[in-house]
Amino acid sequence: MKDSPRQHFRQAPHVSGAANVKRRDYEEAGQIEAANEYAAWEQLRASAEPVEVGDLLERDNGELRICKYIGFEPAAWVLPPPEPVDVAAPIGYTSSDRPAGE
Repeated sequence: MKDSPRQHFRQAPHVSGAANVKRRDYEEAGQIEAANEYAAWEQLRASAEPVEVGDLLERDNGELRICKYIGFEPAAWVLPPPEPVDVAAPIGYTSSDRPAGE
């Protein structure tokens, strides 16, 4: 997790359930092979980049787990809203496309 959102995350009250996270708040730091998120945490604990509160671990199947003070909990990416489609936009045509009588 980037530093600025980490400070906000650390000060926010604990909420149970899946955390909604934004891709812009995270940058990939590497990969590790471990049986589960707690094994990964243990392996990285003494490294130069340990797993800290607010960090995400992503499993091979895409499942996200976020590190909280109480342990790891499920997380999900917040998807941006779809671009609105303007159905009233005029459709252009050439003179060869005009129906007869115009």
